[in-house]
Amino acid sequence: MEYKFNEENFETEVLKSDIPVLVDFYADWCGPCKMMMPVVEKMAEKYDGKAKVGKVNSDDCNALAAKYNIMSIPSFLVFKGGEVVGSATGAMPAEALAELIDKAL
Repeated sequence: MEYKFNEENFETEVLKSDIPVLVDFYADWCGPCKMMMPVVEKMAEKYDGKAKVGKVNSDDCNALAAKYNIMSIPSFLVFKGGEVVGSATGAMPAEALAELIDKAL
């Protein structure tokens, strides 16, 4: 299941999660973000129950994007225990995104 994160649920769903969380910072107008949509969906299915996978619309949640210094999108952050334990920016193959999650498991 792919989650939708925002300022209201970020602390509960991401920072206080008892499993690792991959957060995709994206925007609707972003071409590379659109390219990554099926990859992120695939990660949500693959890691269901082992890690949460979700998205933050950086246009709608610019305070969150600023807090985590998101300068370009798509940007991917992996959280574990409320801390960022991995990050990557830009379009990438599914294997690279999976590797980012695997390191946090």
